[in-house]
Parts: sequence; structure tokens; C-alpha cells
Amino acid sequence: MNVFGAVPTPAGVRFGVWAPQAQSLVLLTAIDGHPVERTLERQENGLWTGVVPGLSAGDLYAFSVDGSTPRPDPASRFQPDGPHGWSEIIDPTAFRWTDSRWSGVDPDRVVLYELHVGTFSGHGTFRDVASRLEYLRDLGVTAIELMPVAEFPGRRDWGYDGAALFAPSHAYGRPDDLRMLIDRAHAAAIAVIIDVVYNHLGPEGAYLWCFAPSFFTSTHTTPWGPAVNLDAEGSRTVRDFLIENALHWIREYHADGLRLDATHALIDTSDTPFVSELTAAVHHASTKRVLVFAEDSRNLSDMVRPRESGGWGLDGVWADDFHHVVRRMTAGDTRGYYMDYAGTTQELAETLSRGWLYTGQFSKHLQAPRGSDPSEVPLRNCVICVQNHDQIGNRAKGDRLHHVVDAAVWRAAVTLLLTAPMTPLIFMGQEWAASAPFCFFTDFEPALGSLVAEGRRREFRQFPEFATELAAQAIPDPQADETFKGSRLDWLERHAPAHACSLALHRALLHERRARPALQASSETCCEARALDDATIMVRRPGRDGDMLILARLQGAGTVNVVLTGARVVLTTEEPRFAPDPVPLHIDAASARVTFGRPGAALLEMPAIRGR
Repeated sequence: MNVFGAVPTPAGVRFGVWAPQAQSLVLLTAIDGHPVERTLERQENGLWTGVVPGLSAGDLYAFSVDGSTPRPDPASRFQPDGPHGWSEIIDPTAFRWTDSRWSGVDPDRVVLYELHVGTFSGHGTFRDVASRLEYLRDLGVTAIELMPVAEFPGRRDWGYDGAALFAPSHAYGRPDDLRMLIDRAHAAAIAVIIDVVYNHLGPEGAYLWCFAPSFFTSTHTTPWGPAVNLDAEGSRTVRDFLIENALHWIREYHADGLRLDATHALIDTSDTPFVSELTAAVHHASTKRVLVFAEDSRNLSDMVRPRESGGWGLDGVWADDFHHVVRRMTAGDTRGYYMDYAGTTQELAETLSRGWLYTGQFSKHLQAPRGSDPSEVPLRNCVICVQNHDQIGNRAKGDRLHHVVDAAVWRAAVTLLLTAPMTPLIFMGQEWAASAPFCFFTDFEPALGSLVAEGRRREFRQFPEFATELAAQAIPDPQADETFKGSRLDWLERHAPAHACSLALHRALLHERRARPALQASSETCCEARALDDATIMVRRPGRDGDMLILARLQGAGTVNVVLTGARVVLTTEEPRFAPDPVPLHIDAASARVTFGRPGAALLEMPAIRGR
């Protein structure tokens, strides 16, 4: 049963608000056009409740704490006028679902496609995303990950400045528009994962502070200020509030799972980790298979070990080492966390063979050890990418990997990603090597927006290319309309020759991944991957009827020796359908030699190894 928010019942609308320090809490609304004030009753735990007859879905309401200015419900299901306006009562049972036969997605077959609703397609609404579902299905996507959709201030936002955690943003549509998107996704055999942010609230429009100051604690701090209170007095209700939020996406919206943002910032010294408690609740919330992923750079194997073995029970964790090694090797980045990587094929082989690279080694960037032993972690529990919203948007100009590396290198990197034994993530538009950047953008009130823009430029002044005032001014202003508009995908360009080649490669690789169990995410805890030289890597994926061999060269031209007895070429990245100016690989099985005229990759089918 929902405890927080406004819930329509046969007797009227039941309200629940946590305001532990309040002396009085008054509900303000209207019945038959007449203003109504109703004082709610305080329970022992600081929860104020009441059932008000005469109200129904569509009515607006707000709360006054101790006679203060009326504020929206912290658990509002919809904010039709934005986070500062009054809340709207929503009936979550009114939508007519058609997905009763949908049972969820097979974890071995998950191919994640991360997208930002506002910049993905059309006018940036849930309905616009729904219009592209057939395209995504045909591409080979099995799950879309929606960047945070919780209500935010203004007309646009990255999504990580959420103000009302239960309310889908009015900029994207109404709650039933999101339900429609998910219902249609299930009809297209696509799961929907929702990105949720529990480690902080946005700097504008988040009124939880007004109702429950103890929602946060000064005992711990995060990059965004005081931490969410998960282990001090009052933390039980904070946990319940966040867990109810997680469950409402599963129950009220039929979401197939959650991606938990920055779980390292959910600081918790209690005996039961909050993330573990939330994960267990989500797993038990539906009869279908639901998945919980975490964005967490710590490489903690406990997070994805089963609860019965003392772990947290998550279904997957972002394993950033793959991205960082590839970026260091292909684009040459050395600052920040890239200083921990040499960008060698040996590092890449180690990462692919066990899930992540750092297993407890000293990190120069952190000035501390990082990681844990992944020897008991199924490789499918590691989510990898060659770009995502963070790795692009946290760059000064929002440039993507394919904007800064040669197209041949890009094709080789993509081949590794989509044939790896981990769970691959594609960031929207990468499949056609989109020209649009993905910049950081906001629409805060002017004074706050100016501070954010200046802070971002000050942050990048430490980089030599932005050290001068003039150079810093070239960093896109996150408050500017053109920064947001420039981040929108141009769907027409996917038909242009160079873009169409990249799209064809993604489609072909995902077709092979879907058709061949040997190329899907692996439940094994290790994989055969080795460096053939300082530019070429080989990955062998075992199969019941034959193995798949991936050869990828990420730098320059060269020849490598590799046993290819009985090999059949499935595809190479230098075929005309993938490369506008192909430089074919020369594969000589008799002499066990493969010659690359430039960076590239080959996918080969091999006879199964006897005795397996």
C-alpha cells in the first residue's frame, strides 16, 4: 500500500506526508470550485495523514507547513505547472494496460539503449520516444534506459536535478503518456529501465527540505551537499520514502527495472545497506523479471553477489574500466581518472576477461586502492559502453568518441563492445555516429543558472585548452537554448553515407548477437581474451556448436599471428557496407596470419574446441 502522496480510494483521496518537525500541516484544495482547507492528523512517526471525500483525479492541491506558503506534495504524482506549482491528484489505475503477456527481458539478451527523452526525437516527449520503438527493435535493442524523468525546473534538464521524485516531468507529457510508452515498448518486446536519482535533489524546486529537514544529514557529505539520511535518526522513513518511489515505477508504470544513479554517494553505515534493501523490495514487487542496475565506479563485487551469499543482489553494475581503457587507447585522454590507465591491449584483455580492471590496485587518481575481486561475478553483471551520457556530457563541449577518433578506430571499438561477454550499453545516436554532441544543459531561474554556467567554465579552466578567459567562453552555456537544441539528434542524417555505414555495422553486430548465444552476455565469470600485440586484441566466445572469434585492432596497420584453422569469416568492419572507403583485411588461415591495413575488426566462426 502506498503511504506517501495522494491516493484515490472509494472513500475519497487519502493523503500521506512526512513532516516530522511540523506543528501543523494543512491541505489546501478546492471542491466544486470552492476553496477547502483540511488539517491532517499527525502520527507518531511524523507522518501526517487524512482521507478527504469529494476529491478525485485531476484536482489540484498543496500543503502549508506551520502556516507557511503552500508547497507541492513531496510525493506528488504530477506537477502540471512545474515543480513550483500545485500538485495534481492522479489515479494510477485508470490506464488500460495491454501487456499482460509480457514477462520481462532475459538478462543474457539485454542490450541497453540509453536515451534522454528531451533530445532523442521530435519535440522531446514520451510520445516521440514511442514513435521510434520499431526502429529500436529492428536495430536490435532489447531494453531502453530512460535518463531520469522526474520533474525538474524549467523546460529542459539533463535529468539529474530532480525536484519531485514521483512525478514524470510535465515537459515530457502526462503520467499516462509514460505508461503508454512502456505499454507500447512491451508490445515491441522492449523492456524499459528508468534511471532514478536518490543521492541528492536538484538545487531548485525540491521542497522536501520544507517538510522534512531530517531527510538529509550533515554527518555525511556528497559533491551536492549534505547526504541523504540513510543511517541517522529518522532514516527509516527516508528509506521507506525512497523504496516506495522505486516500487511506484514498477507497480504504477510497469517499468522493467531501475538504474540507480551514483550509488557510491548513498552513504550508509547501517548493518543493512540501503541499496540492498531497495533491490530486494524491487525484485519482489512484480511477478515478471525486473532488473536493478547501479552506477558505481568502485568495482565492488558484493553489489552483484546474491543476497543469500552475503551480497547486495543487484543485477548489474556500471563497469567503467572498459570505457576508460578504450578512450585512453584511442583518444589519448590522460587527465582525471584516465591517469590510472595506460591504454594498452593488455589492460583491455584483462578487463574483457574478468569484467573490470581494478581489483584492489592503487589508484593515482583517488590516491587509494580501488576495486575488488570479480572472480565470482558473472560477466553479464558488468555493464560496459564506449560512450554514455556522463562520459560525453561531462566533457566541456559534449563531444562523443566518434567525433575525435578515426572512423576505422570507431568501428573496431564498436565491434568489441557489441560482441563482449558483458551487457552492452549504446548511447542514443551512437549507432549512426551522430554529429550532435550531448552537452550539459539546464533551465534554472536566472541567478542560479548564471552560477551554474560560471561554475562549469571555472571547472574546465584547469585544462590547458580552456585556461584563458577567451577559451573558457567557448564552453557552451548550459542555460542557453542553443546548447539544448544542439544536443538533439538529427534523424535525417542517419541516411547519409558515412552515418548509414555506422548504422549498418551496429545492426549487423546486434543481429549476430541476437542470433548466436555465443555472442550474448555470459553467465560465466571469465572469458578468453588476450593481446596479440600492442594494438590488437583477440576475444574467443565459446559456443555449443562452434566458437566465435573477435579480432580487433585499435591502432595503425599491422600483421598478427593467430590460429584460424577451420575459420569462417562472418563479417569485417572493412566491408563496403560498413566503410565508405574500405581497406580490406587479409585473413590467411593457412599461414595463421591476419593483416590489417588500418584499425579494424573481424568476427569469425570457429570449430568448437574438443573436450569442452
